[in-house]
Amino acid sequence: MKNWLNQIHFNEQGLIPAIAQEMGTGKVLMLAWMNQEALKLTVEQKRAVYWSRSRGKLWAKGEESGHVQQVKDIRLDCDNDVILLTVEQVGGVACHTGRHHCFFQQLQDEQWVTVEPVLKDPSTLYNK
Repeated sequence: MKNWLNQIHFNEQGLIPAIAQEMGTGKVLMLAWMNQEALKLTVEQKRAVYWSRSRGKLWAKGEESGHVQQVKDIRLDCDNDVILLTVEQVGGVACHTGRHHCFFQQLQDEQWVTVEPVLKDPSTLYNK
């Protein structure tokens, strides 16, 4: 039997995109990146752990805000190069802007328009 991690096609930086989809609604909450360690921790903890490209380190979703993603299912796409997580979004906020999901800007007449409300003040979500 092959090691499940060896079947994944990580990119040149050792990363794979991971889409977080909300259980029940099917809404895409966010896209983040995982390396092997993040994916292993996600599987072990049943909680989303990602790789922060900007900070160059692992981050468990909700480690500061409390808005964790409890992982219910993990899928690999047909090319073995994208992960899909089905998650329960604790606290209802997935985006660092305080919105339910990260895809809150809609293209309207060649302009990006914010179409989703801020649910929680982002300054209250994080310890900086």
